[in-house]
Amino acid sequence: MQSAPVSMRFKAFEVMAPVGEGEFGSVVSKHVDDLPPGEVLIKVRYSSLNYKDALSASGHRGITRSYPHVPGIDAAGIVEKSADPHFKKGDKVIVTGYDLGVNTSGAFAEYIRVPASWPVHLPNGLSRRRSMMFGTAGFTAALAIHKLITNGIAPPNGKVVVTGASGGVGVIAVAILAHLGYQVTAVSGKPEMEHVLKDLGAWEVIPRESLDDQSDKAFLKSQYAAAIDTTGGNMLSTILKSMQYGGIVTACGMVGSADLHTTVYPFILKGVHLLGVESAFCNHQLRQQIWAKLASSWMPAKMDKVVSFCTLHDLNKLIATMLQGRLSGRYVIDTGA
Repeated sequence: MQSAPVSMRFKAFEVMAPVGEGEFGSVVSKHVDDLPPGEVLIKVRYSSLNYKDALSASGHRGITRSYPHVPGIDAAGIVEKSADPHFKKGDKVIVTGYDLGVNTSGAFAEYIRVPASWPVHLPNGLSRRRSMMFGTAGFTAALAIHKLITNGIAPPNGKVVVTGASGGVGVIAVAILAHLGYQVTAVSGKPEMEHVLKDLGAWEVIPRESLDDQSDKAFLKSQYAAAIDTTGGNMLSTILKSMQYGGIVTACGMVGSADLHTTVYPFILKGVHLLGVESAFCNHQLRQQIWAKLASSWMPAKMDKVVSFCTLHDLNKLIATMLQGRLSGRYVIDTGA
């Protein structure tokens, strides 16, 4: 693939290193020739803010190894150039996951260049803007729901509990599950989000303290047919004790803790299944299937109520708020490209 002319400049939110409280990077001018090699050059119209982006922007070396760096693990845009026959100039595409925004220049910018194996074509019925309302968070939530359904969990089975329901993954999981007819118990540490979650369709909203069992009991009252856990730690341990016979628990986050202290009893005496959800390297065929569902039958009617819009210039403040655990819902970034 030939490089774009060196005169093609674009804006990007670049992180050098954190230089002070609430200040992580700045909007700079870069050249397209500065981008890494790849078969597909994409003009990014929208991105979204995820916790992984905030960690990358804060200098977390476990996420991003070298700086300066442009974060942004989600992108929706139009193909500008392609050396791969699967994509042509003008195609609308989505890129989420892989190494984008981690150690490859990311989508907090007007342009990205990526391998041809990373993008998927934007499905019919889904705009670029709305695709980033989902982004990695929504895609992860949808993958977790896909695992519940393929393992036999249907609305008549009983309640589905969603932890971290005020965050990006949790709030979209609540919205999709309710849209599909499930009875959803949303767990949130933000009382001000209760009316929002109920408006999205949650059957009940409970405080996170309700799922913080400190006893040595092997089992608690059987309450849930399934769970989507974004927190890890003791909340996940409590959920495992609280599952119905044959219940399915999906784990897709660790905002509470990466540790898990439990016993084998839920697994060998109640047949509980604990399934991991990983979205960054999901195979391409399943990735396309999930996006097609999000564009059609899994599209929640009221998702707009938990989405806000911002620009590259707003990112310092939003990243600081996210790292403090005070950001709710989803933020879509309009790059202005």
